[in-house]
Amino acid sequence: MLKNLLKNKTNLFFVILLSLLLIAIRAFEDSLFYDPFLNYFKDNYTNLPLPKINMIKLFFSLGFRFYLNSMISLGLLYLIFHDSKIMKFSIFLFSFFGILLMVTFFFILIKFGEENKMTLFYIRRFIIQPLFLILFIPAFYYQKKMK
Repeated sequence: MLKNLLKNKTNLFFVILLSLLLIAIRAFEDSLFYDPFLNYFKDNYTNLPLPKINMIKLFFSLGFRFYLNSMISLGLLYLIFHDSKIMKFSIFLFSFFGILLMVTFFFILIKFGEENKMTLFYIRRFIIQPLFLILFIPAFYYQKKMK
């Protein structure tokens, strides 16, 4: 797989480009997205009350960020594996986990926010970071190796 990627310079260029886009999303998150939790979780948040939140704005901001990360991740998965079955399965997984994480995050935020700050922290991490890509690449690589 890695040898094939290195042979095709165009694929390598796009893999690097998409990886840089993921890095740019992370680097400019303060100015690109509404997320009052960015600074909140950098402080000693265990002793602080939850910040004031515009729920609708936060929902669309987190959803858009998850969508951007997912589209870029799907592009990377396609460039690395060139397999339609992997793509269909990845689209299903990203959709399923995206909905599950968003619903869970807002449910916990509304019902149990002050008591479950760590749960909010970790669920939000899965929404805003491309962690699924980090999990999927080795899993799909291992699956392809076993075939």
